[in-house]
Amino acid sequence: MIEYQFSLKHWLGLGFITIAIVIASIRPLEFEAYILHQLGTVFMLAALLFTQKKIGLSFYSFALYLIFLLIHIVGAHYLYSYVPYNEWLIQLFSFDLNQSMGWSRNMYDRLVHLACGVLLYPVLLRLFHVWLPEAKPFTLFLLVVQFIMATSLIYEWLEWLIAIGLSPEDAENYNGQQGDVWDAHMDMLLATLGAASYGLLHLCWCRYKSLAKVPQPESDQHAQ
Repeated sequence: MIEYQFSLKHWLGLGFITIAIVIASIRPLEFEAYILHQLGTVFMLAALLFTQKKIGLSFYSFALYLIFLLIHIVGAHYLYSYVPYNEWLIQLFSFDLNQSMGWSRNMYDRLVHLACGVLLYPVLLRLFHVWLPEAKPFTLFLLVVQFIMATSLIYEWLEWLIAIGLSPEDAENYNGQQGDVWDAHMDMLLATLGAASYGLLHLCWCRYKSLAKVPQPESDQHAQ
């Protein structure tokens, strides 16, 4: 259901994100890089609030968007490269994810880029549906995936432009490449795969619902 007004559940979600920002702002690993990352959080929150009021969103889409922001906020506090997810898993479940997967680098940034494609897809789909109400579902799917691809590229360009004005150490802290020359390419690929995967599942689900609503011919009903 599309909602245009903010209800209690919306304010609770926004309040939770606000608390997360406050906690993440307490002694981040590198304050300047943290502020740069959180500028993106502020921009995305403003875009969400504007979208909710202007064209309306389902609470499902609204909630997924906030979950993405939460993942990003945690990453900003730890500079992405140092999020101790593996240590948390070892302490809580005695499970070493990095060793099990054969990872030699911190993979939290990969999670964020994959989540970007998955969790932002519903909001972007709503935007394109409002802008192009006559477009077919598959066309909307292609537009959303291409938009994720394009914005991922622009984000990597912006990271590069900011990094060239920083010292080598500060640039590494901000970008979080961890010595991987293909970092930007992998980030863009994961965002694209996330959006495409969610989009294809959504198309299949919509197709299934449309077929389920098709009334059976009268002869078939008598046969049953």
